[in-house]
Formats: sequence, C-alpha cells, structure tokens
Amino acid sequence: MNRYLVPVLYILIVAVSSCQLDIEPGTPGCIQEQIKEFSKSKIPCDDGKSVSSYNFQGKIVFVFDPGVCGNDLTSEVIDSNCNSLGFLGGIAGNIVISGEEFSNAILISTVWEH
Repeated sequence: MNRYLVPVLYILIVAVSSCQLDIEPGTPGCIQEQIKEFSKSKIPCDDGKSVSSYNFQGKIVFVFDPGVCGNDLTSEVIDSNCNSLGFLGGIAGNIVISGEEFSNAILISTVWEH
C-alpha cells in the first residue's frame, strides 16, 4: 500500500500547486476572491487580463483589465472593500471615476496578470 502513497501524494501536490494564482502578497482578501473569479472567466479575453493597484483620491483602488481583445471592453475600478467605483473605457471611452479623471491615479503595482 505504501508504494502507491508516494505517487498519489505527488499528483495531489502538483494538482494543488497548479491551481494557485500568483497574487501579490498583502492584497485584500475580497480582492483576491474577485481575482480568482476574474481569472476563471473566458469572456471577454483568454489572455492579457491583469489587475493593478493605484493610489486614487487618497485611497488604494484596483483596476480589473480584461485584456485587449475588443474595442468596447471596460475595466472595472474597485476599492479595497470590493465596492465598484465605475468602469473605464468601453464604447464611450470613459476616463472619469468618482468625478475625477483616472489619469490622475498613480500606479502602485500589478497585483496579478494572466
């Protein structure tokens, strides 16, 4: 029975480690959960998705970018408590979140990318 235990454990370890996402340490738990769901979505893009953190209006916000596979896609802006603040881009080309141009935001880091 022990000769079967090692291969089974190896397969389990490989399976579990392949499911892990490389999310930046210190990312709020609710954002991590949203990234997990976002990473599973095949719509709209399979590749090029990313989540970046910004300093905007004195708060840390996260932009969920769906990648570049269409011109009318939007990137959702979410605060640290997972409240949606709005969407950037799209057909209208929105650049304003909470009454301010998002170009005033300061990029902190890329939290996750696919």
